[in-house]
Order: sequence, then structure tokens, then C-alpha cells
Amino acid sequence: MTLMNPRLKENFRRKASALIFALVPVMAPLVQASTPIPTASYEVGFSPKAGALPVILKGIDSARSEILVAAYSFTSKPISLALASAAKRGVAVRVIADKHSNTGKYTSVTYLANQGVPVRLTDKFAIMHNKYMVIDKRTVELGSFNYSSSADTRNAENALLLTNVPELANDYAMDWLRLWKTGEELAPNF
Repeated sequence: MTLMNPRLKENFRRKASALIFALVPVMAPLVQASTPIPTASYEVGFSPKAGALPVILKGIDSARSEILVAAYSFTSKPISLALASAAKRGVAVRVIADKHSNTGKYTSVTYLANQGVPVRLTDKFAIMHNKYMVIDKRTVELGSFNYSSSADTRNAENALLLTNVPELANDYAMDWLRLWKTGEELAPNF
């Protein structure tokens, strides 16, 4: 952005500086706590049509023991089919989702509950806007990508798959458990 007016430019500089200095105490602990993980790797995808959905599906397909899902809007057929397939091959799949965004009869959470996947819906927050998966206690998938067809085909979204990150996965699993405890079971609705 280019500001030609000197007064606007100076005002912007002062406000930006004040904001940056106000955030330093908040951000410093985060920077100090970050630890390089030499074995970690990642894949990233962007939508529409640039690979976000395949990154998510790769994470699901890699699961051997457990997938914990936190979802805001969940209507993606490919993702729900992949999760149901994982459950059928013995992976413990559990889903916590925002109640307000997943109340329809034909949502992915209803489909998964009908497939025997434990699903809980929460309305304990203004919105439960998380979009992440914890896979096998070592992998985290996260990003702006709602698990919806719009996120794949219409929206500008991102998905990041971080592998070999057990400490980060544990942090996300602890948050997932906190959310899970606020939810109510979604019974199958055949």
C-alpha cells in the first residue's frame, strides 16, 4: 500500500508502531517457546483448485490409529467419506463440531454418526470456529479450510499438514479434548 499524503503516512506509521510495540510482550513468549523440530515436515495446499483438499485427504488416509476432528462447517463429501473409510479400517475417528453450523439432516456429521463415528456438537461458544485434525498423535492438519465443498471450489483457503510433530499434536489434542467435553452426542438419524 502506498500512502501519498504525508499526514496520512505519518498517522499510519505511528499507529502501526504502537500496535507492534503493544504486541511484543504478547508475542515474545510464543517466540521463546518455539522449538525447531528437525524431523518435522509439512505439506501445504491452497484452494480453490490448488491442492488444499488433497492435503487433507492425504492426512486422513495416512492415519493408522486415531483421528480427532474439530470442525466448524462440515459438508464435504470427500472428507466425510475418507473419515468413514478410516473408521471402517479400524481408525478411531471422533468429531466435535459447531452445533449451529451442522444441524441439517444431510450434513457430514449426521452421515458420520450414521456410520458409527462418535460425533458431538457444541453450542457453548458464539461459534466453534476451529478447523483441524490430530492424526495418530504425531500429525496436525489445520488451516482456514472449512470442511465444505465451498472451501474446495469457491473460497480462497489453505490447509497445512504438519507431520512428526508430537508435541504440537499433543497441544491440539488437549484443545480438542476441552472442546469434546462441551459437546452433546449426535445420535444416528437413519
